[in-house]
Amino acid sequence: MKEVRYFYVPEPEAGELSSEETQHAVRVLRLGAGDELVLVDGRGVLYDAVVSEATNHRCRYDILRSHAQEAEWNGNIHLAMAPTKNMDRVEWFVEKATEIGVDHISLLNTQFAERGVVKTERLERVAVAAMKQSHKAWKPVIDEMEAFKGFISRSSLPAQRFIAHCYDMADITADSSLREKPFLGDVLLKNTDALVMIGSEGDFSVDEVRAAEAAGFRSVSLGTSRLRTETAALVAVHLMRLANR
Repeated sequence: MKEVRYFYVPEPEAGELSSEETQHAVRVLRLGAGDELVLVDGRGVLYDAVVSEATNHRCRYDILRSHAQEAEWNGNIHLAMAPTKNMDRVEWFVEKATEIGVDHISLLNTQFAERGVVKTERLERVAVAAMKQSHKAWKPVIDEMEAFKGFISRSSLPAQRFIAHCYDMADITADSSLREKPFLGDVLLKNTDALVMIGSEGDFSVDEVRAAEAAGFRSVSLGTSRLRTETAALVAVHLMRLANR
């Protein structure tokens, strides 16, 4: 079977690949005039195209037809996490979450955050590569880093929103009826927008958990194992994805 080559074109009507995609198409894959390729706009549309001109610095194409990719999941899957000190681990999460299926990734500056600044350009490139590799036409939105308090006060957050943490509920509330955290997979509503927040290796602070609950978030568990930040984030994405398949 002939290999299908995917290229990211956020503005397909421009008729020309970006310099980065041109380098991959012309210098790596050796594409030339007449070769076929598939373009993705990151917003759910695929384009069958043919190369019309190929040089070391330019790759132009003609679009033959377009077609929307049927969504693989229902609802909007949103993961918010405090980035790890090692950015390789954040990039790994973005890659794998994009392959599995995620709509929105937010980066949180929390009390115990290991990193206060994140340049999202690299994460965008990782997401694009994972989108193409997994033959998806949807690229997740990746937000710039945001203060925890500002994020939980957003008016646009979905009604179904959770905060995963390692505290016993007795540390959070005096209400004896709320002493057990439910497992995320047991409380996710099917085919419904969902948001899960994941803290840093030092977790959220108790005050942050309380503030999140006051803002409508529900405390949840991701199981009995203590997970690294990026592992917990991927588990949460996978559970949301399964609830929306």
